Amino acid sequence: MTVNQLPTDQSAGTPEAPALTGERADLLEVLTKHRNFLRFTTRDLTDEQAGLRTTKSELCLGGLIKHVTAAERGWVDFILEGPSTMPDFTAMTEEDFARREAQFKMLPGETLAGVLEAYEEVARRTDEVVRTLPDLNASWPLPKAPWFQGETEWSARRVLLHIIAETSQHAGHADIIRESLDGAKTMG
Repeated sequence: MTVNQLPTDQSAGTPEAPALTGERADLLEVLTKHRNFLRFTTRDLTDEQAGLRTTKSELCLGGLIKHVTAAERGWVDFILEGPSTMPDFTAMTEEDFARREAQFKMLPGETLAGVLEAYEEVARRTDEVVRTLPDLNASWPLPKAPWFQGETEWSARRVLLHIIAETSQHAGHADIIRESLDGAKTMG
């Protein structure tokens, strides 16, 4: 299956959808590329290695993928349902921050395979939304957050660009963490 096509539903015998072109194809191509860079950093690792901190940062590879998964899921919910799906970041409690911090760690009982599977599920959903959303210009007011000062709303397009940027940024973090772990690199 290519990024530009929906899978065939073998049970219903429906044909594949026509190839996606233009802006939506470009968005999916770039997002897929950066998701692959992020996932590739975990190749051949154990669950324990995926949870190791290898730099001064609190970040680990499994935790980065968990965070990107949660962020992508949250932003796609925002595209579909608006700001009610997001917290008021200006009113977060210590407990809220602790839950958010747990996104960046491999917790007891979590596996790399499970983290990657959850990421793949979110990716499939996002890709379907990109393919089928009636209007990429559809906008919602942003949730309350100190980092959104001056900005009032984002279109679905802007949210998708943010998801791409977030994925790309964390793929770079993951590359550094992996190189610090065992010298393996994603690129170069």
